[in-house]
Amino acid sequence: MPHFLIEKENIDGNFIRVEEPELLQHLVLALRVKTGETLKFIDREKIVYTTKVLEVSKKSLRAEILESQKSKRELNFKLYLAQSVLKNDAQNLLIANATELGIKGLYPFISDYSAVKEDFIKKRTEKFQKISNESFKQCERADLMQVFEVLPLNEILARFKKENIIIFAERCKNTDITAAMENIDINDDILCITGPEGGFSDREFEKFQNAGLKMVSLGNLIYRAPNAVTAGVSSVISALELKKRGILK
Repeated sequence: MPHFLIEKENIDGNFIRVEEPELLQHLVLALRVKTGETLKFIDREKIVYTTKVLEVSKKSLRAEILESQKSKRELNFKLYLAQSVLKNDAQNLLIANATELGIKGLYPFISDYSAVKEDFIKKRTEKFQKISNESFKQCERADLMQVFEVLPLNEILARFKKENIIIFAERCKNTDITAAMENIDINDDILCITGPEGGFSDREFEKFQNAGLKMVSLGNLIYRAPNAVTAGVSSVISALELKKRGILK
């Protein structure tokens, strides 16, 4: 069952009232919620409320809270993604995948082989956030993924410790995900980086090498860009979980 983000002011004792136009329109007109139905809401403190709808109109919805509990649907570490923006449907799918994976924040950037221009991204940042917010509802994660404004990759890299940056590079053959975990500080922000459909350029690849950044291969298979994000980030999450439990040093 999807859940819907509410603010603390929506809660009055054992009841929740929704009057915010966009959410109300979605619940009443799109989902056609009726009296007696069960709905789930979540607030910004990650408390999930299971409710029973008592009243529905075009102006408001009122529901009784049946139970509440702290959501556990989040990663045990702060994982971010920087990605070279893709075209239309591929980009939308990537955003949905990243949200479902628990990525805390997404940094769009332009690389040498990007198929889109910076102006295109600036116009669509708000839409990217909305796509993520919809996925947030469906996968019931505890917090929203933030989609940042487009930035140069150098500025994104400067926000993270060097040892906490992992680049997925198709031409890298000498570093696996286990080796990439060696010096990572799991208590600080961690950044994964993925390139465009055509991969990183020779110039970018050389720049990463000269900076001593960790580059990890996804193996011998070739993935579509959104699926490469899923495969790469999933492998990082699994390795980080093992590291957090002390199984992987």
